[in-house]
Amino acid sequence: MRAFLHSMVVVCLAAGVCVGTQGQGGDATRILAATREALGGEQKLAAVKTFVATGRTRQIRGNNLVPIEFEIACELPDKYVRRDEIPAQESGPTSTGFNGEGLIQLPPPPPPAPSAQTAKPALVPAAPPDPRKARVTSIKQDFVRLTLGLFATSFGSYPLTFTLDGQAEAPQGKADIVGVKGAGTFALEFFVNSDTHLPIMVSWTMPATSVVLVVPGQPAPENLPPGSIKVDAPAPPGATATKEEQGKYAASIQDLRKKALTGAKPVEYRIYYADYRDIGNGLKFPFRLRRAIAGETVEETNFDTFKINGRIDPRKFEVVK
Repeated sequence: MRAFLHSMVVVCLAAGVCVGTQGQGGDATRILAATREALGGEQKLAAVKTFVATGRTRQIRGNNLVPIEFEIACELPDKYVRRDEIPAQESGPTSTGFNGEGLIQLPPPPPPAPSAQTAKPALVPAAPPDPRKARVTSIKQDFVRLTLGLFATSFGSYPLTFTLDGQAEAPQGKADIVGVKGAGTFALEFFVNSDTHLPIMVSWTMPATSVVLVVPGQPAPENLPPGSIKVDAPAPPGATATKEEQGKYAASIQDLRKKALTGAKPVEYRIYYADYRDIGNGLKFPFRLRRAIAGETVEETNFDTFKINGRIDPRKFEVVK
């Protein structure tokens, strides 16, 4: 696993680290058109109505390297599902995706918990937010990060706007930076090789969410999650501490976590596209993806096959009721 981690980090660093940028704004249409031409051309890309991709993902979870076999089925522009199976586990396969605004998820998620009625009895309480909608949005954003590397365009299932933000210096040359924005606060940067016009990576930031406490007298935490914040914490009260003392300690720990997250810098996420190959009809798709968090590689995906414009069983896109 150490060798795997080392090789992945080396490749990621060589794949397009941004040394400096010069914002220049303007229209990104020219960059995206050149990228679509490099991927196979406007006509061939526009002719793709469905695709099915299969392969393997290796995911780092703590000290373990978990192999996952997957199938991605997509009927453009608004049907997408990924089926994952972990051979080393006895649990069955899982599926997540979207059909329009509907959630695809197997096993199905638990029903939303009923909210406590805090309003006056005469008033009708507001309906609780449906977590399935947030899940659909998250899956659609993953769909964007994948399909930018395949099609370099926006689909109606999650419309995007593009701006030309500048250039970056990378070990293999220059990269054009296209700013990408979607609904709400969704934003990322799309890096395209200025010479080959093939996608290099997407990069985005998210607020830090993980705080790791270092407590005196306890072993120092190892294998911290990427992007986590290490905070020195006071020693816990002894076994004879009163409930009040224990409560004060717990409150102080919560305050430490809150302050650490409030002052933390956003965590950078990246997905690198690599190993572009002709899939047989003039289209070039990436056969390798790498995901990194705060500079640490956490996942590698290798595609085995891409099948274009085949019939997909409609049952794959059945929505959770």
